Amino acid sequence: METAERIVPPAKTYEKNIAKYVMMPGNAIRRHPFVEDRMRRLQEYADACPFNRVEMGGTEIGIITDSTSYMYAKEVFGDKASILKLGMINPLPVSLILDFAEKVDRLVVIEELDPIIENHCRQLGLEVSGKDVFPLLGEYSQNLIAEKLGLPVPQGVKLDEQLPVRPPVMCAGCPHRGMFYTLSKNKVTVLGDIGCYTLGAVAPLSAVDMTLCMGGSISATHGFNKALGKESEGKTVAVIGDSTFMHSGMTGLANIAYNQSNSTVIILDNSITGMTGHQQNPTTGYNIKGDPAGKIDLEALCRAMGFNRVRVVDPYDLAACDTAVKEELAAEEPSVIISRRPCALLKYVKHKKPLIVDQNKCVGCKSCMKIGCPAISMKNGKAAIDNTLCVGCGVCQQLCKFGSLVSGEV
Repeated sequence: METAERIVPPAKTYEKNIAKYVMMPGNAIRRHPFVEDRMRRLQEYADACPFNRVEMGGTEIGIITDSTSYMYAKEVFGDKASILKLGMINPLPVSLILDFAEKVDRLVVIEELDPIIENHCRQLGLEVSGKDVFPLLGEYSQNLIAEKLGLPVPQGVKLDEQLPVRPPVMCAGCPHRGMFYTLSKNKVTVLGDIGCYTLGAVAPLSAVDMTLCMGGSISATHGFNKALGKESEGKTVAVIGDSTFMHSGMTGLANIAYNQSNSTVIILDNSITGMTGHQQNPTTGYNIKGDPAGKIDLEALCRAMGFNRVRVVDPYDLAACDTAVKEELAAEEPSVIISRRPCALLKYVKHKKPLIVDQNKCVGCKSCMKIGCPAISMKNGKAAIDNTLCVGCGVCQQLCKFGSLVSGEV
């Protein structure tokens, strides 16, 4: 990689051109030839661009590949095969592929999932090996490529011990855990969304029934309740994070208000975009750079969209969560519950001291294990708290009937 000063090209002057920029049918049909001409010129560029390169080695086999598959092929073959590495795949080159094919005895396409490059090569009249050799499903690896092409597969060393599995879980102190526990306990059907809270589907909570796409939770709940009516209205909710709601949830919420399905939506407001690295969002009051910005009031927004029933609960308060869920599901109109508490990993969140297990009171009933907190385990038949993980949120304390989980606060 070579570094250099960034060159900022001058901004182009905007010139009004209705025929070019307003794509109503009459203009669109006249612009179509320009689109096709641009694709032709891009294809010509693909034949000579630096992103597509030929690395000649042995000519018994020639490999056309891209992305991670290129690294796998390179590690397996080294210089024993010739490789055409494609960095620009739309549109795909033509003459570059044909010239490469003439230089090798056998042509192999290595690409994960759908045979996009392979089909293109076949349309060019080339005989290639592709999905007749490699699987259509799953991820590739160096060993898989070696095996499918008849090469020796390196054998690793396997431990005889059965290692414990480490499935992903919500963090200790995650504010979503209390709400998911409440939904699971009440056997509510939960249509989920995209975010770290998707982990609510993992045992022991196993609270999420469906996750499809961003914003899909609210639209799916609306359709679910429209289709099933009373059968589902009192036991189905949509669960969506605050940032996902701002990204893709508002149209679904408007649909519920406008088309009047008796649906309950739970917005998990952890005051940040958690899953992708703590980016700000329009509800936090700061922009992506951390500078002060306009802050959207979720309660006011939901009411403005036509919801009369909007309430806020603290997910660390299990009794309040239980009451809110039961009351809103019983209501004969659409409602929104905002489950609000900042992400436990935010730097400004001040945690309490870790809880302590009173060994004399703990009876080993494992009630505290029901929330799936990674800070809690069982040792010698008693609950144990990992004080490097516990943030003293107190959710597990509310599950212990024997008072064995004691605050570490002095």
